[in-house]
Amino acid sequence: MLYTITKEVIHLATQTITVRNKLIVKENYQHESIDSTLRQFAWACNQMLTVAKAENCWSANKLQKLTYYDIRAVTDLKANHICNAVRRVVNAKSSTGKVKEFKATSVALDIRTFIYKDGSVGITLVDKRHWFEWKLSYEQKKLLEGKHNRFATLSRTRSGQYFLNVAVEIDCDKRHVSNTKAIGVDLGRRSIAATSTGKSWDGEQLNKTRDRYAKVRANVQSKRSRSGRRLLRRLSGRERRFQQWVNHNISKSIVSTAKKDCAIISMENLTNIRQSLNAKPRNKQERRRTNNWSFYQLRLFVQYKANIAGIPIVFVPPAYTSQICSHCNHIHPDPTKSFRNNKRFVCGYCGADCDADYNAARNIAAYGVTINSPEAPKLSCGLAPQFVLGAKLHPQPSGGVG
Repeated sequence: MLYTITKEVIHLATQTITVRNKLIVKENYQHESIDSTLRQFAWACNQMLTVAKAENCWSANKLQKLTYYDIRAVTDLKANHICNAVRRVVNAKSSTGKVKEFKATSVALDIRTFIYKDGSVGITLVDKRHWFEWKLSYEQKKLLEGKHNRFATLSRTRSGQYFLNVAVEIDCDKRHVSNTKAIGVDLGRRSIAATSTGKSWDGEQLNKTRDRYAKVRANVQSKRSRSGRRLLRRLSGRERRFQQWVNHNISKSIVSTAKKDCAIISMENLTNIRQSLNAKPRNKQERRRTNNWSFYQLRLFVQYKANIAGIPIVFVPPAYTSQICSHCNHIHPDPTKSFRNNKRFVCGYCGADCDADYNAARNIAAYGVTINSPEAPKLSCGLAPQFVLGAKLHPQPSGGVG
């Protein structure tokens, strides 16, 4: 993918998305062939991982020279399978930093090991190329038509179903957006997201659903039965799909609003937020809710939808965004006069009284405009450079905007 980066504004010339659908596997010998390929591919990855650790070799070319012929001699894997296994090991190391073991749940494919044609897909397995039915929706067919699909992943779920995930690169819109207009997005757990346009998504229903699943899991885990383990897997899938559905709807609405207003999107960079929150004294329920907070998934959904729509995204530090008044850009020196109480923010400097999340979203939007546009009015002040956004700190009201 091609990147154009200006300060912290990220925009892609192309966006990779995944077309995922279920393979219809009718014959028993096809099941056996897929499972055999998955097992041998995982074994090859683990052997390569052992060699890479022993030799401290994480170069794809060098690792392939060290392991290719030995693995080819003792497995039925094709040459391209082994090359894809090398890339998987190296990519896993570079992305996660530490790899323990590969499981027989998926196999990486390239342009030589899979082909899509007229509603069916051909996949090269350990014995030969097999053809499977692959029912696509109208939107999925539009994504695949005329695309040069280079990579895919064949995966098996815990229930024994097989899916093919095809990576498709689509061109992003070349949209002209205003450098002086941004939509700020404040993320949280009480309100999943709040924007500077005044729209917010309450997290009460999501927290109730997660609490209900947590209670059921605790009851099932106490019994330790085989049927209970199956139930836990089903509950995990339901909870994950519900969370994804919520985040997809929120991200779609945010990007649609930005597209309509021709504005950039400004979001908080919440990297390592869980570690800082868990370092504070918290009860068991609050710690669980913090660890289940899927802010990063929402960020990814907003990011790829915005890239497709041609909307740049700015990621800003979250420090002091909830303490600064978005109306006068001041932080009052006396904390008893300026306060945030649950959903209410009151400024002790100008007297503004508004929703706390809406106030923070306005600050995030202003910060995004400042970063994105050098010619925009600066939110800076030499009197208080220690404050993010350059908010003014005055012992007495003097008027004006900081």
